Amino acid sequence: MTRWTQMTARVTPTWRRSSTASGRCMIRWTISSARSHPASGSAPAWSRRGSGRRRGEARWQAALAVAVAVALQYPLPGRLVLVHPDWLLPTLQGLLLIALVMANPRRINTESRVIRLLGLTLAVLLSLANAWSVVRLAVGLVRGTEGNSAGPLLITGGIIWLINVIVFALWYWEFDRGGPVARAQAVRMYPDFQFVQMASPQLAPPGWEPAFADYLYLSFTNATAFSPTDTMPLSRWAKMGMTVQAAISIVTVALVVARAVNILK
Repeated sequence: MTRWTQMTARVTPTWRRSSTASGRCMIRWTISSARSHPASGSAPAWSRRGSGRRRGEARWQAALAVAVAVALQYPLPGRLVLVHPDWLLPTLQGLLLIALVMANPRRINTESRVIRLLGLTLAVLLSLANAWSVVRLAVGLVRGTEGNSAGPLLITGGIIWLINVIVFALWYWEFDRGGPVARAQAVRMYPDFQFVQMASPQLAPPGWEPAFADYLYLSFTNATAFSPTDTMPLSRWAKMGMTVQAAISIVTVALVVARAVNILK
């Protein structure tokens, strides 16, 4: 039995602990990942804590997705834009993205308060801009002042919906276990999302860790199914975040499709 197996064979959630005669807790839950890689003698990368610095996640996935979200804001109608002139806010977001890429050009393994603040500011600006667009579009559709032509309406609704998917993926990625740098440094033990590779580590390589593409997939499936699919939220903020995203997606899709069908008739 490996050292990791000995350490983890007696780990249990607090709600399943039972006191022993000495007053200590007897652990009854065995982590299956310890048995999945007996040859390596170590736990999966995502479950290591305090094991030292690792390479960090590749920057290009998150950078490409955010760049798409920024670019998609330029063709939006001016009446749906938060700040005027229309180009000002997406341009500011693009500058923040460039600054973040310069701080960690290849891999996200360095963080400071300034870098963290820049990343969260970018996520906030994207969220505010898209939330404004969703509200303005929904109000216009309800009042009948928005969507006189089915084609432009579907394109506009599709752009807002896609930006919303990227924005929520960015939030999930930024906060799961403290963010990409905290995950690389194994600062926190407990994940906020349980991916399939965590539940079935024997199906994943030993060095597997979630990357931005995994959070993008999580956001996309939640926006299309309006509920979790194969990735489960564990923490309360993750559950509330997925609830808000599903509600926004339902409202956007329902109103846009209903209005477009009405126009086509």
